[in-house]
Amino acid sequence: QVQLVESGGGLVQSGGSLRLSCVASTSISSLYIMGWYRQAPGKQRELAAGITSSGTTNYADSVKGRFTISRDNAKNTVYLQMNSLKPEDTAVYYCNAKRAFPVTNYWGQGTQVTVSS
Repeated sequence: QVQLVESGGGLVQSGGSLRLSCVASTSISSLYIMGWYRQAPGKQRELAAGITSSGTTNYADSVKGRFTISRDNAKNTVYLQMNSLKPEDTAVYYCNAKRAFPVTNYWGQGTQVTVSS
């Protein structure tokens, strides 16, 4: 079983920055995709950013140019740097990992990000 622990959420004013961290209980080299999903009140969960084991990244159109996802294999950690935050970014952010062999999906407990206007 893989455990994912998020941290770094909080309250920030519009235009500010936050850095989220997700620490895995196993080597992240065994997890072929890791990403950050978010769920705002009254909305479905959506993918904000993802990164493969080879370093390929993808982003939701709404966060391109503002968010950066990265991974540090030595620390078993994935990061989400969020800049120029907007009130519409307010959501619970969840770390997600997918293992290829066998095919398995893992979720963290979530961390709250609140952006005030």
